[in-house]
Amino acid sequence: MRTATPSRADLLRQAFVLLGRGQINEAERACRHLLVREPADSAAATLLGHALLAKACPTEAVSVFTTLTRREPTQRTHWQNLGTALRAAGRLDDALAAYTRAAQDDANSADFLYNVGLLHLDRADLESATAVLETAVRLAPDDAAIRCAWADCLHRRMRTDDALEALAGWEDWRNLDSECAARLAQLLLSLGAAEAAERALARARGDPHLNAHTALTIVQVLERTNRVTAAREQLARVPLATAGQRTVERLELEALLAQREGRHADACDFYRKALERIDALHARHHQLFPLARSLDALGEYEAAFATLREAHASQVAELARSAPDMIARGAHTMGITQFGCDADDIARWYDPHAPAAAASPIFVVGFPRSGTTLLEQAVDAHPALESMDEQPYLQYALDVLLERGAAYPHRLADVPDQDLAAAREHYFSRVRRRVALAPGQRLVDKNPLNLLRLPVIRRLFPNARILMVVRHPCDVLISCYMQHFRAPDFALLCADLDRLATGYRRAMDFWVAQYELLAPAVREVCYERFVADFDREIRSICEFLELEFDDAMLAPAERARRRRFVSTPSYAQVVEPVNTRAVGRSRPYLHHFGQAVQLLEPCLARWGYTH
Repeated sequence: MRTATPSRADLLRQAFVLLGRGQINEAERACRHLLVREPADSAAATLLGHALLAKACPTEAVSVFTTLTRREPTQRTHWQNLGTALRAAGRLDDALAAYTRAAQDDANSADFLYNVGLLHLDRADLESATAVLETAVRLAPDDAAIRCAWADCLHRRMRTDDALEALAGWEDWRNLDSECAARLAQLLLSLGAAEAAERALARARGDPHLNAHTALTIVQVLERTNRVTAAREQLARVPLATAGQRTVERLELEALLAQREGRHADACDFYRKALERIDALHARHHQLFPLARSLDALGEYEAAFATLREAHASQVAELARSAPDMIARGAHTMGITQFGCDADDIARWYDPHAPAAAASPIFVVGFPRSGTTLLEQAVDAHPALESMDEQPYLQYALDVLLERGAAYPHRLADVPDQDLAAAREHYFSRVRRRVALAPGQRLVDKNPLNLLRLPVIRRLFPNARILMVVRHPCDVLISCYMQHFRAPDFALLCADLDRLATGYRRAMDFWVAQYELLAPAVREVCYERFVADFDREIRSICEFLELEFDDAMLAPAERARRRRFVSTPSYAQVVEPVNTRAVGRSRPYLHHFGQAVQLLEPCLARWGYTH
């Protein structure tokens, strides 16, 4: 008995279902089978194009959608699909032209605006992307992919709280497939919402038919939360042969896990293979910075420094695309350091409603890469303390004072009590979004560059305890130079050692001058002593904070592992036992410092360092 030939409708339905299940290869075969029978079938060709995009084969998808636009030039969806395929293929100008053609018929659909927003993201036009995606969200407020893309824009523009608000209620969104759930987990994690990120990650991992992109995103989340073994197991399920257009991403993750496992020679090989596939200068810094760190670990210092120079040139080229106005203004000048307090004004400071030390935050400050994260993890282990991820909430509180007319920082004596109270309430209202302090618990606010906001700390929280971490200035500089910072202004500051040394000097001169005027309750924590005599230093810090010592403070690595997510670049280091390996890190590179060392001389002398 002869088996009946499947009808066109049956084959289309089969391909659509397979595509929805993530069975991409099977969907592609079904489409091609139908097109052999009916070469002009537009529906089959459209599904084939989407299957090719899902397989990360955008060049083939471009060919399919180009044929459709020529055959049916008035069909807006063909032009929109072609734009999406061109964007995936990196042909951004052609993609914009295709989207523009689609817009001649309908520029107001959420789906269309979503794709245009993604194109603006790829073109590094964050402002346009945000505006277009915000409109798309208004049209389709519960569409998972659109809201994720909008939140991603806000996050890239450092609008953390707005990004979190954009992700609110995500569990009730429609179309939340595994790919979107994995991206959502990554976003939530970056925004410090670790518990929500875990739920999104669980949803993504529950899909038995993950595509390569989703699987690799899951690997990134697992590594970022210090689950290296689980990340390695997940990565093994995405062989290079099946990674398709995700080959560079696959190689990067192989390199990253090799680094985490201490196999730095292997990491270098993988990063170099990835770089062979990337021609554009602005796109290479993602691989160059970690490559330099592995070269440093191998003792190949000259190669590491040369790689860092190329990495910074690449990142500056990227900033020229994404933040041209900032490039035109120049690097961060630490302008806040030009304005200090007035001694006569300070003598008149009075606030009868100021919170006591036990009701005030504990501020952990220091120039970035001084060891503030290690100190934070140690004090956070105390049951009476609770830290939050680095947040700009102190600056937001200062903004409240400025909006109410305060002349900061030289005329703060005349700030009305109600304005001080409003600024404090604004600060704590933001904090409550991040952490739930139990009765009697004190907040640990670790944000290194809050050292530049000592006047507002002293005015709002005059009884607060401050821990100021000091590390050898040359070690701080080389560590910053090696770091791939996300904040554009700080990344630009760190792109040149002389400029970085100038910024460091200004920050420390400001701190010293304001410290002498304000006489805050500060304990300086010398990083080198801290890691060399950890037990004694932690007990001394407890005394300063007026806390009973707790043994948990001696195991900051265990605390960091339990937290899983640590927001700073030190996340991989703080899960290791306290050690002195980073002491003297600058020695192999001092001959590259030039006049930077002379700029640092007063800081070296103040804290008793030599070079």
